Amino acid sequence: MEPGMSSTLEELTAQALDLPPEQRAVLAETLLESIEPAPPLSPEWEAEIAQRIAEVDRGEVTCRPWSEVMQELRAPYR
Repeated sequence: MEPGMSSTLEELTAQALDLPPEQRAVLAETLLESIEPAPPLSPEWEAEIAQRIAEVDRGEVTCRPWSEVMQELRAPYR
């Protein structure tokens, strides 16, 4: 146990580390966002995001799981 770490924090940390990687990433993002909220997006980024969502909704693009993309990117380095 790190100095100053409460038993509750230690238990939560242990539970969090037992989660699958994808769930740990969501938890980490949620915790970080609660400390330092992301700055607002520019109108240009908002428009880009809306356009990309519309393309997905119309079936013009296919989404792939992040884990699949990462596996493909790491393959040449194995």
